[in-house]
Amino acid sequence: MSFKAAAVQMCSGVDPVKNAAAMARLVREAAGQGATYVQTPEMTGMLQRDRIAARAVLADEAHDIIVKTGSELARELGIHMHVGSTAIALADGKIANRGFLFGPDGRILNRYDKIHMFDVDLDNGESWRESAAYTAGSEARVLSLPFAEMGFAICYDVRFPALFRAQAMAGAEVMTVPAAFTKQTGEAHWEILLRARAIENGVFVIAAAQAGRHEDGRETFGHSMIIDPWGTVLASAGATGEAVIVAEIDPSAVKAAHDKIPNLRNGREFSVEKIAGAIAGGVAA
Repeated sequence: MSFKAAAVQMCSGVDPVKNAAAMARLVREAAGQGATYVQTPEMTGMLQRDRIAARAVLADEAHDIIVKTGSELARELGIHMHVGSTAIALADGKIANRGFLFGPDGRILNRYDKIHMFDVDLDNGESWRESAAYTAGSEARVLSLPFAEMGFAICYDVRFPALFRAQAMAGAEVMTVPAAFTKQTGEAHWEILLRARAIENGVFVIAAAQAGRHEDGRETFGHSMIIDPWGTVLASAGATGEAVIVAEIDPSAVKAAHDKIPNLRNGREFSVEKIAGAIAGGVAA
C-alpha cells in the first residue's frame, strides 16, 4: 500500500508555544497536500542553547505543549503525526530528546529517545555536549503500521550504521531521521549520510530538518529530504526557512531493491583479528 509522506522543515525558536503554532500551521499544510504521514524535525519544541533558560520552560510528557498539539493534530487531520523530537523533562532532572508517533486517533503509538549523543568539537570552534543535559536512549523499535514497517533515528544517530542495519534486519521499510544538523556538518555530510543509509539497507529515508539562523544563535543546515531505497532523492527543501516536502512512498520498492541487491540476506558473520604490521626481515605471519 503506497502512501503520501511529508517532511516539515522548521526554524524553531526559544518559545515552545510559538513553535507549536508554527508546527500546527505547517502540518495542516502538509495534510492539505494529501500527506497521511507527517514528520517534523528534531527539537520541534525549542532550540535553546541556554540550559538554564531551557529548563525554565521544559515540561514533562504529560504537560508538554508539543506532545499535546501533536496528538490533537493527528486526531483532527486523521493522519499519522510524527513529532521528530522535542525536549522532555525527566524526573531525575535530566532531559530526553524524544520523538513521538501519534496515530489518527491521537494516541501515542511509539516513543523514541535519541540513542547517540552529539558530543563533538568542530573545526570552527563549535563544541556540543548533548550528554551533559540529555539522557541517552537505549532501545530501538520497528513499528508495524498499516502502510509500512517503520524504524526510528534522530539526527546524530545517522552516523551509526549499525542502528539502521539492525532495524532493516528486523523488517523496517522506512527509516525516519528528523534532525537539527549544524550548517558545517550538514554541508559536508548530510545528503551523503542519508543516501548511504537508504542504499545500504534498501529502505526509504524521511528526514525533516531544522533550517536557518535560530533565535539562540545557532545555524542549522536545512535541506529536508525524502529518499527512496535506490538512493534517489524524491523531494528536498532549501537551506533556510520553513518548507513542506511531499513524496509518494511505495513499500513494494523496498522488496524490489532487496531482490536486485540482496545484501541483507548475503551478509555473513566474521571475526576481526588485529595483527602486527611489517617487521624487520619480513612481514608478520
